[in-house]
Parts: sequence; C-alpha cells; structure tokens
Amino acid sequence: MGKATGFLEYERTTAPRRPVAERVRDFFPVYQSVPEEELRIQGARCMDCGVPFCHWGCPLGNLIPDWNDMVYRGRWRDSIRALHSTNNFPEFTGTVCPAPCEASCVLGINEPAVSIKTIENAIVERAFHEGWIRPEPPEIRSGRRVAVIGSGPAGLAAAQQLNRAGHAVVVFEKADRIGGLLRYGIPDFKLEKGIIDRRLEQLREEGIRFETGAHVGVDVPLQGLRRKFDALLLAGGAERPRDLTVPGRELGGIHFAMDFLVRQNRRSAGARIDPGDDIQATGKRVVILGGGDTGADCLGTCHRQRALSVHQIEILPEPPAERSPETPWPLWPLMLRTESSHEEGGVRVWGAATTRFSGDSRGKVTHLHAVRVGAPPRFEPVAGSDFTLEADLVLLALGFTGAAPNPMFEETGIGLDGRGNVAANEACMTAVPGIFAAGDMQYGQSLVVRAIAEGRRTAHAVDRYLRQLSGGR
Repeated sequence: MGKATGFLEYERTTAPRRPVAERVRDFFPVYQSVPEEELRIQGARCMDCGVPFCHWGCPLGNLIPDWNDMVYRGRWRDSIRALHSTNNFPEFTGTVCPAPCEASCVLGINEPAVSIKTIENAIVERAFHEGWIRPEPPEIRSGRRVAVIGSGPAGLAAAQQLNRAGHAVVVFEKADRIGGLLRYGIPDFKLEKGIIDRRLEQLREEGIRFETGAHVGVDVPLQGLRRKFDALLLAGGAERPRDLTVPGRELGGIHFAMDFLVRQNRRSAGARIDPGDDIQATGKRVVILGGGDTGADCLGTCHRQRALSVHQIEILPEPPAERSPETPWPLWPLMLRTESSHEEGGVRVWGAATTRFSGDSRGKVTHLHAVRVGAPPRFEPVAGSDFTLEADLVLLALGFTGAAPNPMFEETGIGLDGRGNVAANEACMTAVPGIFAAGDMQYGQSLVVRAIAEGRRTAHAVDRYLRQLSGGR
C-alpha cells in the first residue's frame, strides 16, 4: 500500500488553513487545496500494515489503503470508484468528519497518522472537476415507492441507495432547502453550501424527487403518505436540544446554539432575517456553554460577527495534549483538540458549571455565574471557586436528547426508546410495519459519517422488505 518505505521517508502534512486575520472577515472555507504532488507523497505514507485498522475506525468501512495507493500511483479515476463504493458523499465526510479513521491508523501508534481525510477530500474534488461524477439512474424500476422523511446525510444516502435499487424515491424536508443539518446546522466556513448543491443536482438527475416545506406529521399527514408509498423511512435527525435548568434561564439573550447557527446560515444564503427574530453576536460579550463541535461552530461564527468577547465553557476537565492512556490505540483518543475556530480567538474555560444567570430591569441577561467542578461523573463543586462572567448573549451548545416532538409518533404507534430516539429493531423497522428509521433519529446525536453509514444500512433493509413484498423480485 503506497510506497513501501514512504512512512519512513515522508512527514505528515494536511490541508493548510487560510490566515486567521483573513478568514475571520468572511464565511468562505477555512481550508485551502493541496498540490497533487504533495497528495501523492501523503498517499505514499500508507503502510502495508497487514490489518488496516482504519477500516475499523471508519463507520463506513472505507477502503482507505486502496485509494491511498491509487492516489500515490496517480490512478485518480480508480480512486473515486473505490471511494464511492462505500461512501455516497465523500465530499461531506472529507470536509467535516473528525476522521476516526486517522485515530485508528496503524502508523499513528508511534508516528503522525496518514492524512486520510485530506486525501479523501482531494479525490472527490478532483472527480467533480474532471466530470467523472455523473448521474447513475437505475436501468430497471421496481414499481415500488419510498418516502424518505428528512434530507440530512442519512436521508440523502438512503434515498440514493434506494433509487439506484430501482425504487421511486421522494424526499420530504420541512425546511425551505434540502440538506438538513448540512444545510443549516454547519457554518459556511466549515461546509460551503455549493458542495451540497452540486450533489443534489446529481440526485435529481438520477430520478429522486424532493419536496421542501413539507413537515411530515404536522402539515403533511403521515397516514396519507402510508397510503401513497410502500415504505417510509424516518431520517429526521436528533433535533431536541439539551436545555439548562438553572435560575435565570428565562432571561432574554439566552438561546440554543442551533437557533443562532441557522439564522447565520440563512443570512449567508441571502435570506432576509426579521430584525425582531434575529440573533447576532456583533459587539456583544458572548458565552458559549459546551465544548464540542457545535460550540466550536458558534465560536467561529461569533468571531465573524465581530463579538466583543467570547468565552467557551466546558464542564469536563481539560483533556491532555496527547492521547490519554484511558483511550489507547485504536480507540478514539481523549485528547485536546484545537479547531480552526479556537485558533481565531476566544477563551476556553474547562471544568466549570453554570449555577445561574442574572439580568437587568429589561429582563435581559447580563451575567453568567459559575463554579469550578471536580472530575466526572459527580462534578462536585469546588468550594470557593465561584466566578462571574459578563454576558450579553449566551449560547447553549449542550448536545441533543433525541428526536424532535412530532404528533406522528402518538398517532401511528411509532415508539421512542428511553433516550428519546425512534425505537427500531435489528432490521431498522419501527413498531409499525413498513416504517423504518435511520441515522440520528434512531441512534441519537452522532457524526455525519455515521449518519451516511446508517442511511446505507437502513436502505438495504428497506430494499429487502420491498423485494419480499414483490415476491423476492
């Protein structure tokens, strides 16, 4: 795989980031392209390791050593075929995935891992540029119809797989544009929306229909869809945000992170935001609660909106700079990660919990009160460690607790599990025959790469069910 001695000869490099002073002035992508010769060198670092644990680390089971070797040898057209054999949308994962494959790279045991994500993104970008990615409609139609509810990565992956299996697929999306979390949950500097649009063009030409502004279970009755379609696939994501129940939570200026991000994404797309409903960080003292990806997205957005100051608070203690011995290779490592947004500024506060908010006579938040806490799982407050931060805007990026409430769950008997996710069996089917669930809606908040993997797996289950209805044809 790659050059036999490449891992000994070459050092790891990744896609460079634009200068901080430049990129915080716009919402254009942070990362720049990598020259072809450098990509071939990075492909050469892939080892003939015998057991490629990168397969294990990747939820999609991507054929990583294969396309690393193809890039090293200049076989770019073959590399996109290998990449697409397991991943419908490598441009999504190559852009926003945290790369669990690299965490389980065998070379990564004692050297910097192979730059898998950089190579993956370069392959798909080259393929789009060369015109190698074209519509692949099925030659034969089954006569069966499937409704996919939700157009995030799980829904889109399932839709493409089912369409290519010959079924007629219609995707229903409650928002005004297709893409789900990809469209309105991830900032443009992290995922430029033209990347979504060019793939949607392919899906449309393959025969998939899209219905926007269609909130199934609210303004589109689920029972009506059951009469029109042979199978339904629920892929609505895990949209219920985790709240914070402390005194002062009702004050103005305290918002869920996704409400903040969606408004900026709409603004970036050219939409007009009602001033009375807008949420902006411009000139404000901002506190972000939550140290994960969503919190980092809020941080980068606040920088671009010219916040006066930004603090990001995480209840967990600061992770070690290197892989923790508690998460040995090939597990996903517990270690400090510095995203592009952290490079741009802000103060990270570790091991602290909010105790209350206070505000002014207008009912607006002015201060956040917190205390240092001990290690998980108890997070015991440290005596005498109380502190206060000035805050004009507080963003709750505390994760998600399951599927958003929807009347269709009660009306049809679709059950939820103890975590608030749609309950489904090993065949991905809910308690209602013919209705399936995929992605975060079934498993809870996770990664884009896992959503695509679960969309593909559920599509296979739906296809098997439809073929049984047709007598195995």
